[in-house]
Amino acid sequence: MKIIILGAGQVGGTLAEHLAGEANDITVVDTDGDRLRDLGDRLDIRTVVGRGSFPTVLRQAGADDADMLVAVTNSDEVNMIACQVAYTLFHTPTKIARVRESAYLTRTGLFDNEAIPVDVLISPEQVVTNYIKRLIEHPGALQVIDFAEGKAQLVAVKAYYGGPLVGQQLKQLREHMPNVDTRVAAIFRRNRPIMPKGDTVIEADDEVFFIAAKAHIRAVMSELRRLEDSYKRIVIAGGGHIGERLAEAIESRYQVKIIEMNPARCRYLSENLESTVVLQGSASDRDLLVEENINDADIFLALTNDDEANIMSSLLAKRLGARKVMTIINNPAYVDLVQGGEIDIAISPQLATIGTLLTHVRRGDIESVHSLRRGAAEAIEAIAHGDAKSSKVIGRMIEDIALPPGTTIGAVIRDEEVLIAHDDTIIESGDHVILFLVDKKYIRDVERLFQVGLTFF
Repeated sequence: MKIIILGAGQVGGTLAEHLAGEANDITVVDTDGDRLRDLGDRLDIRTVVGRGSFPTVLRQAGADDADMLVAVTNSDEVNMIACQVAYTLFHTPTKIARVRESAYLTRTGLFDNEAIPVDVLISPEQVVTNYIKRLIEHPGALQVIDFAEGKAQLVAVKAYYGGPLVGQQLKQLREHMPNVDTRVAAIFRRNRPIMPKGDTVIEADDEVFFIAAKAHIRAVMSELRRLEDSYKRIVIAGGGHIGERLAEAIESRYQVKIIEMNPARCRYLSENLESTVVLQGSASDRDLLVEENINDADIFLALTNDDEANIMSSLLAKRLGARKVMTIINNPAYVDLVQGGEIDIAISPQLATIGTLLTHVRRGDIESVHSLRRGAAEAIEAIAHGDAKSSKVIGRMIEDIALPPGTTIGAVIRDEEVLIAHDDTIIESGDHVILFLVDKKYIRDVERLFQVGLTFF
């Protein structure tokens, strides 16, 4: 696939990294020549220096025969105009734009071929807000992903000493919970993937990914660790787009406080939020945190744009007694350094956003793609089409499907029903199949598995 990426920032660079190793023809456009040189030295891609919305620059990048344009520069306006130019002059089939400003997103009818021709809109702030909201709803989870509009969820938890299943074989999970159907999709032990089998023994500190119907998630978590009480008191550091959206989404169910430095922004937040308490000051101010009883906070969320400020305020909040700390880290190199120590969960906005982009780039009928473990693994929701003659999966039991190495099928969603995958589960046409890949180099094999052969047509 020939793809032009506009913007070589964190999202554009991470996307190029994901796609360059998958036999795609990638061109990255940016006004920053140094940044492009750095990307070009590391990846097998073309680079073009220039403004992505200029017709001459797009032509130089190969827009005449490009399959897809992904506009993820820091300017909403450049992204929108680039999609307009690609549609009008080059008839580019698929145009994806990152648009952050909610003033654009709330206008119906603005993004269609008669107005601004954007096929897929991506709002990183909304993606990250939803991501954090799911973590708040599942205390103790490292990652929570919805499939089929939330009917099934994939959850990552760290196994703790004392969990009923720790030190036991996986096949005993059914004996422990005879009325709950679940499947362990993968285990990461000391950062290395282990393909789960019936006789695999779960050890303390294993990172366990399991899939189950939403109603059964807490029951399965209780087998791996002591269940945590639901959160009540939440402190948010940073009243930017993410802080505001998150407070808006959760303030009806939790006691929420926002700490924000900018007085004008504080006034805006206090006028626009219902019950959230808005405090003007620095989240790294020890006296302010003590005064606001940070030791009673169930969760402290550092959501500013400054990685260092987020890390320092999180460390201080944890030291002063906050029960759990989550931090946004924009630099992917920092994420693994800080998570799991004083900081419970480090959130990378780029990796949260990248899954949304990958959904539209994958071949075959891929409904959704989610990046896991900071990009090391992927969860994919694919739709099975065709019949037993034209499809490599339909009419076959899961044990008879030639899955690529390191790939497991976790669940099958059929109409409204969530079927946890077992060896004798048979795939039918129209099924949504949830797959887990611990080695992304086999992604093309998975896509081919769900492509329909010519006999179907």
